[in-house]
Formats: sequence, structure tokens, C-alpha cells
Amino acid sequence: MRFRVGTSGWNYPAGKGTWNGIFYPLPGDRERGFDELRFYSERFNTVEVNSTFYGQPRPNVTLGWVRRTPDDFDFSIKLYQKFTHPGMATDPGPVNQADVDAFKGGIDPLAAAGRLGVLLAQFPPGFQRTPEAGDYLGWLLRTFSGYSMAVELRHRSWSDEPGATLALLDAHGAAWVQIDEPKFDSSIRQDLRPNGTELFYLRCHGRNAAKWWDHELAEDRYNYHYSAAELAPLAHKARDARALVKKAYLYMNNHFSAQSVANAVTLRKMLDEPVAARMPAELVERFPDLEGVPTLPRARLL
Repeated sequence: MRFRVGTSGWNYPAGKGTWNGIFYPLPGDRERGFDELRFYSERFNTVEVNSTFYGQPRPNVTLGWVRRTPDDFDFSIKLYQKFTHPGMATDPGPVNQADVDAFKGGIDPLAAAGRLGVLLAQFPPGFQRTPEAGDYLGWLLRTFSGYSMAVELRHRSWSDEPGATLALLDAHGAAWVQIDEPKFDSSIRQDLRPNGTELFYLRCHGRNAAKWWDHELAEDRYNYHYSAAELAPLAHKARDARALVKKAYLYMNNHFSAQSVANAVTLRKMLDEPVAARMPAELVERFPDLEGVPTLPRARLL
């Protein structure tokens, strides 16, 4: 079984932490027809889609993703925010069948093509374990039964009662997302081991504790580069997990200035996954851990 290793999102065109000029060429240097997703998918075998958190997926868009990527590339899709963060949704009110149908319809092209990896339900840090929360999570997992599901729970009340949490997730065959992030008193505690035998799902958000809550811009939270020494234990845990599960997904979300890209490449090397496609010279020069990785000619990322 190959690991699925990639980044959370592939398009970061603006802000201090843009990928332009590091992983992608600057807009003025791009040859006609340059496609960020195609370029990304030639170097990784999966991506975690964040855009579906902010708006319902649309079938014409997801069909385009299928057509622009290789047959062995898959997409893990974050649930629309109304399912997990109702207070943030632009369409207020409780989740209804129309919301469910819209989401499922939007990802149908991925599922039909065999390119749908995992559905990610990421709950906010304040989503605490209560009977009502458990009932809602159970409903959500039943609603999306038939899909591979991974649930990111971030409040420590879920790990304070691990037996009850595991029983709920295992009853629906859902993976408990393992998280690497700064830890605070209210943060979930985990051992980075899979629950069940189907799926292991790891998300690495970086360890920028100083900017986690106190930041000028949201992207500052993800300004963190894992050292090789920090990635090595994660790779070891992933190897242990692979012996127990059918599928293993690892995503780097420390996206500021393409640090997630660099760390994903290093992690793939540590896991003995091939890094055959050439990487941008700008990326390799910026991150010494990538020394020896084949590079493209400067500013011609094709």
C-alpha cells in the first residue's frame, strides 16, 4: 500500500505566504496554459481540498479536477462549513436535506471516477463532547455513510473520554483524525495511532504556538517549517499505522510560503515514496532539507 501524502489546498495566490515564486512561477513568468492543479498533481498523489469548506462543491468544478489530474490522483474533501461550523455559514439555519444533496451532488464526479479519497469533517476547537454533540456527530456519519469519513475533533473533552469517542466513530467506520499542532490546555490529546483497520488520517498544522491565537492575519498561524528531526517521529508513526490499515493519508497544512510542500516532499522521502518529478529550483534552494531533489530550470515550471 502506498502512502497518500500531500498538502491541504494547492492554490495560495496572495498574501505574505503565497506559493507564487516558490512552488509556482510568478504570474508574469508563467507560460500560456500553465495549470496549478496539473502541476501539483504531477508531484503528489493526493490533495486535501479546503475550498469546499467555504462553499458547496459544484459538479462542473469537480469534474474539471478529474480531467486535469492523473488517474491515480485522489481528492480528500472537507465538508461544507454548515455541517461543522454552522455559525460561520452564509446560509443560516439548520442543516437540511437540500444541503446534503447539494454536497453529495457536487462530489459525484469524483466518486464516479474513483477519485474521491476521504470526506473530512473538521469541527471547531470549541466543539465539546456533550450528549447533543454526540448525537449530531452520529447523525452526520449516518448521513454520509458509504463514503470514507475522517473526523477532526479538537477539544480535549473528546480525548478525556476516549472509549466513548472511539465507540461512536468505530460504529460508523470513521477515522479519528490525528493532529499535529500546538497544544494548549483545551487541546485534544492523541497518540497518532489509527482507530480501526480501514483508514489512518494525519493532519499537520505546524507548531507556531506564538501565532496560533494571537496573529494579525489567519495565514500567520501556519507559518511553520518542520525540521527533519520533527518529521522523523511522524514518519515512524505513519509506518506503524500502515501495517494496521488499508489506506493512509498524510496532509501538511503549514501552507505559509509553501512550507507544506517542502515538508510533504521530505516526508515522502522518509517514507520511501518516490520523488521522481522535478521540483522548482526556488523551492529546493529555499529549503535545505530538499538537497538532492531533482529540480526544474529556474522560472520554467512545466
